[in-house]
Amino acid sequence: MANGGTAGKGKASKEAKAAAKAARKQASKERRSQLWQAFQMQRKEDKLLLPLMIGSVVGMAVLFFLIGLIFGIEWLLLPFGLLIGVLIAFVIFGRRVQKSVYGKAEGQAGAAAWALDNLQGGWRVKTAIAGTTQLDAVHRVIGRPGVILVAEGAPQRVKALLAQEKKKTARLVGDTPIYDVVVGNDEGQVPLSQLQKYLTKLPKNIDSKRMETIESRLSALGARGGPALPKGPMPGGAKMKGVQRTIKRR
Repeated sequence: MANGGTAGKGKASKEAKAAAKAARKQASKERRSQLWQAFQMQRKEDKLLLPLMIGSVVGMAVLFFLIGLIFGIEWLLLPFGLLIGVLIAFVIFGRRVQKSVYGKAEGQAGAAAWALDNLQGGWRVKTAIAGTTQLDAVHRVIGRPGVILVAEGAPQRVKALLAQEKKKTARLVGDTPIYDVVVGNDEGQVPLSQLQKYLTKLPKNIDSKRMETIESRLSALGARGGPALPKGPMPGGAKMKGVQRTIKRR
């Protein structure tokens, strides 16, 4: 009986490992497919993409080869040049895809919500906590800086929404800093393409434990948002976050 039980556990363990391996293989395949789709779409729209990527690979290869000639190790350094060139090409690709996606999303309803949903790290995002029938909206982000209220829409309308949400939030978070941001290209606003960068550069004022406490308190406010907001255009229907992660893994 003991041997039978051990054999059964061993078989189950092997099956679990096989299933995990298959899942990893499928996830890797999906990432490659997503990356390829993004590349194909960007290549069709961005005529400089291929020249820049190829130029980076060739340029680095030539540079390392010439450096190697000085020391008589040109063939040893050439592979390193090719590798660095490929990495630079992926960085160029990622940045140009990101620029293209933000360019398409600029000015569309829900663009800020989409950008916030693609934040990387330990941010707690709640979109459309307040809104109007004209698709103006205020979104809430909880992070190490504190509470950030992000508004998108007509400035004259979202200003009142922001003031109202800030007042309600202040009652529950005590002395935790509250920041308010209006997404746009006018003076005093933060451009959509710079929103994530802006948030990550805010000072770190609270720890993760405090974040959890604040999130619990603010969840009581509920979501009084208006109509559901579209989340902006994405390459091939894929989230930008997925493309960025795939590029980083390369």
